[in-house]
Amino acid sequence: MPGPVRRPLVIWLLAALAVPVLLTAILVPARAGTTEDDLRARTEAALKARGIEAGRVDFDGRDASVTVPQGADDTQVREIVAAVDGVRAVRIDHAGQAVGSTPSPTITSTPAQSDVPAFEVGRTDRSIRVQAPVRSQAVKDALGAEVRQVLGPDREYDDRTTIDPANGLGDATPLTALLRALAIGTGDASVRYDGQTLTLSGQVPDQATKATVGRAAAKAVPGAVVADQLVLPAPPKTAVSEPCRTFPTRLAQFTRQYRINFLSGTSIVNDASKPSVIKAAALLKSCPTAQIEVAGHTDNLGSPSTSLPLSERRAAAVKAELVRLGVAPGRITANGYGEAFPIASNTTGAGRIANRRVELRTR
Repeated sequence: MPGPVRRPLVIWLLAALAVPVLLTAILVPARAGTTEDDLRARTEAALKARGIEAGRVDFDGRDASVTVPQGADDTQVREIVAAVDGVRAVRIDHAGQAVGSTPSPTITSTPAQSDVPAFEVGRTDRSIRVQAPVRSQAVKDALGAEVRQVLGPDREYDDRTTIDPANGLGDATPLTALLRALAIGTGDASVRYDGQTLTLSGQVPDQATKATVGRAAAKAVPGAVVADQLVLPAPPKTAVSEPCRTFPTRLAQFTRQYRINFLSGTSIVNDASKPSVIKAAALLKSCPTAQIEVAGHTDNLGSPSTSLPLSERRAAAVKAELVRLGVAPGRITANGYGEAFPIASNTTGAGRIANRRVELRTR
């Protein structure tokens, strides 16, 4: 009885290889079509969300081709499409443009220095000013919206923008950071670009704002020369209290009325003068900012070589007592002048007592 017929092994091997090939041929086009449809749908939705009606959106793999009406902002459309997840390249065509014509070059969100026209952005206490050519009404409206966000209740928008499709700004982004930085503070300030140099002028409230405006200007026109002429406000003058305002007069009166004298040949204040030192401390503490010199003097009974160091010790002794009574030591300088400046005759005992003294005076 004949056995079962066996198929050649090679036929089974060929069948096993053919199945994956056929599946790949069927599934890959379907998957590619699904990916392109998904990118197209998400791109159209992104454009509509920004108020842009594209005439046609096509994809070749992940490369987009978008047809827009004449006069549309190419830069804005390109940025929106490029931001869609999965898009690799963007080509912009205009309605009526022949298919296959050379696509526009890719433009980044911040134009190169040579592509930025001259402009000026400034503020006063009453307004924010923008003077610049822009490529379309959409860019003009975007600038206006940004200004309204930073105006505040007390300022107006001084709109000096003009529409220039050939040479205007294609995007509001370069000026956005400048508007926000200049809105800080009061008074006049501006950033002006003449095609080569960015000139920053006017007043800003502090160093941090000055740095912020400088960074925003450099970002608006990369590579431009920046002439920073911004100034900071002068520091406020410290108000002088009434006790300090009258302190020099009161000290002069004290010196005429009260004496601080010493025992002969010593740096010991005599008993009659000790209350004067206490009164002096109270006077000095009434104006904590006053700087004082304690000047020591002697009579002429000693030699010049001994009188000078004795006068210095007398000044130092009074300073030490004033500090003990609560006067800050950094406010007091002690100096000795020997017998060089008598205030009375050294021929009498009373005169010599008067000359053995210290005097307080402002520095």
